[in-house]
Parts: sequence; C-alpha cells; structure tokens
Amino acid sequence: MQDGRHPQNESDTERGTSPMVNRAIEKYIRTIVHMRLKAARERTPEQRLADVVTSFSGRMAFVYIHIVWFSVWILLNSGLFNIQPFDPFPYGLLTMIVSLEAIFLATFVLISQNRMGELSEHRADLDLHIDLLTEYELTRVLQMLDAIQDKLGIRSEADQELADLEMETKPEEVLAEIERLQERVVKRTSASL
Repeated sequence: MQDGRHPQNESDTERGTSPMVNRAIEKYIRTIVHMRLKAARERTPEQRLADVVTSFSGRMAFVYIHIVWFSVWILLNSGLFNIQPFDPFPYGLLTMIVSLEAIFLATFVLISQNRMGELSEHRADLDLHIDLLTEYELTRVLQMLDAIQDKLGIRSEADQELADLEMETKPEEVLAEIERLQERVVKRTSASL
C-alpha cells in the first residue's frame, strides 16, 4: 500500500472490507445500509409501484420509447402509407393518451417524493438528535477539562469564549435566536426597498 499501512489481519480482506476503513466507520456504513434496506422493505405495494414507474420514467429509455411511439403514431396517421388514419391530425386520441399518462406519472412521482420526504425527515431528526448529543458531550468534555485544569493548578486567563462553549446549548433558544435575526434582516431589507 502506498501509505505503508497493511491489513491488520487476513480477516479484513476476507470480510470484503477495506483495510483503510476502521471498524467503527464500517459499523456506521453497515448501519446506514441496513436502515436503507429496512426502509425499502417497509414500502407498501403502491409505493413500490410508484418507485418503479418513477425510476423508469426518469431514464432516457423512456424518452426514446416516446420518440419512437410518437413518430410511428404520426406516420401511421399521416396517410403516407395508404393506411386509413385512426387518429387524424390534430391527433386527439394521442393527445388524450399522453395527457392521461402525464396525470398518472405526476401522481407516481408525487407518491415517491412524499415517501422520500418522510425518509428525509426521519434522517433529519436523527441528525438533530446526534448533533444535540454531540454538543452535550463536547460541553461535558470542556467542563471536565476545565476541572482538570483547575485541579492541576494550571492557570489560564479568563476566556469568555471558553466559558460560552461550556454552557449547555438549548435548541429552542437557538431556534428563537435564528427567527429573531431573520425577522430583523427581513425588516431591514424591506425598509431599504
């Protein structure tokens, strides 16, 4: 390996994991994959259908099929091949079929987006929980380091920023401050217009 690191043992390569990825990261990756697979398994049949239709309609193959379909339809109904047109210009039947297809495609896309939105909300809640837990843990670590520093008699100048960091973060206060600042910016912007 270029950086001189070698697998700790053969089981790393036997397991199919990269020796460059530590076990904690591997555990998190496996957890994320497990969560995604669980969410995919819990989809209703309607959601599965919506996902399949949305996935297919979002590919270039879908566009190519429609180009061929419309071309053949128009050619067959143009009267060029001595075939009696079944949908003469302005192609009212084709227009109706395409309109119905658009309605159903839009519905399938919305179903898929709603499901993805719910998953995103769950992930955002998890992220917020982990962020708050991390904030709490870091605050406690700073407080413990400060106590160790005092116990060892290490003197430091009073640092207001450190004291602020040692204070517990309250999410509701942070959100209230964000809203207050946004309102102030909006008022200032509207006043300048």
